[in-house]
Amino acid sequence: MPTVAVTDLKDGDFLLDVREDDEWRAGHAEGALHIPMSDFVARYGELTGAAPQDGRVHVVCRSGGRSAQVTMYLVQQGIDAVNVDGGMQVWQATGRPVVTDDGKDGFVI
Repeated sequence: MPTVAVTDLKDGDFLLDVREDDEWRAGHAEGALHIPMSDFVARYGELTGAAPQDGRVHVVCRSGGRSAQVTMYLVQQGIDAVNVDGGMQVWQATGRPVVTDDGKDGFVI
């Protein structure tokens, strides 16, 4: 499965967060698109409308399990997608900002 390290992500990379609503509300990467894995197939059109046509989709969850499943689905659909290794836990541990919807400091649950 294609993976990428959190430290290899650049500002402006397209990030898809597949965690559930309570996890998202606690904290997420600024600018990420949120489509929970439990709603993913029904809301797939939101991704195709938001993702860059010629860019990569970086898929993230808490630790990498759910995002790995979604990444495999996207690859099967012909989308250039990669799993973010270690997920939001590593994102936060490496000092990347975690915010809430109102712009305050967030945290990963």
